[in-house]
Amino acid sequence: MSAPVSRRTSGSPAKVGFVSLGCPKALVDSERIITRLRAEGYEIAPDYDGADVVVVNTCGFLNSAKQESLDAIGEAMAENGRVIVTGCMGVEEKRIRAEYPQVLAVTGPHQYEQVVSEIHNVVPPAHDPYLDLIPPEGLRLTPRHYAYLKISEGCNNKCSFCIIPSLRGRLQSRQAADVMREAERLVEAGVQELLVISQDTSAYGLDLKYAQSDWNGENLKARFADLARALGSLGVWVRLHYVYPYPHVGDVVPLMAEGKLLPYLDMPFQHASPRILKAMRRPAAQEKTLETIAHWREICPDLAIRSSFIVGFPGEGEEDFQFLLDWLEEAKLTRVGCFKYEDVDGAAANALPGHVPQDVKDERFHRLMETQKAVSAEIFGTRIGKTIDVIVDEVDGEGAIARSAWDAPEIDGCVFLNGQSQLAPGDRLVVRIEHADEYDLWGVPTEASH
Repeated sequence: MSAPVSRRTSGSPAKVGFVSLGCPKALVDSERIITRLRAEGYEIAPDYDGADVVVVNTCGFLNSAKQESLDAIGEAMAENGRVIVTGCMGVEEKRIRAEYPQVLAVTGPHQYEQVVSEIHNVVPPAHDPYLDLIPPEGLRLTPRHYAYLKISEGCNNKCSFCIIPSLRGRLQSRQAADVMREAERLVEAGVQELLVISQDTSAYGLDLKYAQSDWNGENLKARFADLARALGSLGVWVRLHYVYPYPHVGDVVPLMAEGKLLPYLDMPFQHASPRILKAMRRPAAQEKTLETIAHWREICPDLAIRSSFIVGFPGEGEEDFQFLLDWLEEAKLTRVGCFKYEDVDGAAANALPGHVPQDVKDERFHRLMETQKAVSAEIFGTRIGKTIDVIVDEVDGEGAIARSAWDAPEIDGCVFLNGQSQLAPGDRLVVRIEHADEYDLWGVPTEASH
C-alpha cells in the first residue's frame, strides 16, 4: 500500500506537522529539525489536516512514555496517514512497525540529517529565491566555485594519539541519496569542485550496513565506491579527503583513471615504522602499502597522494625515524604535511614511555621536510612541458592563481598564471606548464582553453 497522496498544491510551500514528546532534550532536537526545515522553505502545519507529512518525535525512557509515543503515532496515522517517526523510541523500529507498518520511516535520536532526508523523500522543498532567507544549497564559508561535502560524522578507529571518537562519537554515515541531493544542489548553484570529507571516508556506510536509498529512481548503496561513482557523474571535479588505505579503496582508482574523479587521495599514513604504527594503533603493513600504491599508479599513472606524518611520537628512536625517511623516498608521495607530536588531553598516547625531547622533534621535522622537498621537486619537474586542467581560485592585477587536479585548496600548492587577469574564480581551463619548484607550478593557457 502506498502512502496517501500529498495535499500540497503546485507552487505552495511544503507543510510539516510536528508532535514532540518527552524531555527538554527531545524538544531541542525538534527545534533543530524545525529550524532546518524553515530554512529550506517548509512551513510548520498547526494541525494534522493541513500537513503534507507529520513527524512524531518519541520518548522511550519509561514504559508509560513508550505507550504514549505509540498512541501519538497511532493518532497521527489515523488523522493524516503520512508519518515519520524519530526520537528515542525510534531504536525500537520493529515494535513500532509491528503496530503501524505503514509509517513512512523510523529514525533514532539525534539523527537530524536522516529525518530531514526522509522528509525530502516524502515532500521535496520548494525554493523561492525572492522569498527564502537562504539559497537552496545553504550558506557556505568557501568561495562559490568549490564546496566541502561531508558524508559522515564520527570515527570507529582508536588511534592512541586521537580523541575524535570521544568528542564526535562513533561513525555515523549519511544516506547516500541525501549526500547526492546536497551535491546536486551545490552543482546547480555553480560549484565546480566537490571536496568529500569525513573523519574516515573509506569507512563510509559501514554503520548503515551499506543500506540503499532512492536517488532519482536509482537504489544507491551507502558504499564508498558507489557514492564516489555517483558523485563522478555530476560533471564537476570530485576530490577525496581522509581516505584510509583499506583494500576497497582500490575500487575508486579506476574511476580516477576514467576522469570521473580527480586523481587525488588524501591519505593520512602518520608513520611508516611498524613499531611506531603499532604504538599509534594504526595499520602497520607498510611494505604492503608500498605495493598497493605501486598498483594504483599502474592503473592511474597521474595519481597524486598527499599525506601527513607525526614525528617525535613517544618511543620513536632514530632507527624508526630513518625508516620513515627511507619509506618516503620510496613511496614518492606528491604532497606531505608534518606535525610534531604533542600530548592531547584524554589521549592514550600521553601515558606511553619514551617521550621525545622538543629539540629532537624540531630536528626530525626539518629533516623530514627536506627529504620530502627533494621528492616533490622531482615529481613536479616531470610536469614541465605538459598540458593540464586547472581551476582558478583568485584573480588580481598580476594574473590568476589556480590549482591543478593534484592540489586541494588551502593545503597544497598553486598553479600561477601570470598576466591572466581576464580570468575569473571558478574558470576551468587547460594550461601548459613552463616552470616548477618543489611546491608550485607556473603555466600559460593553451589554445584549447579559448
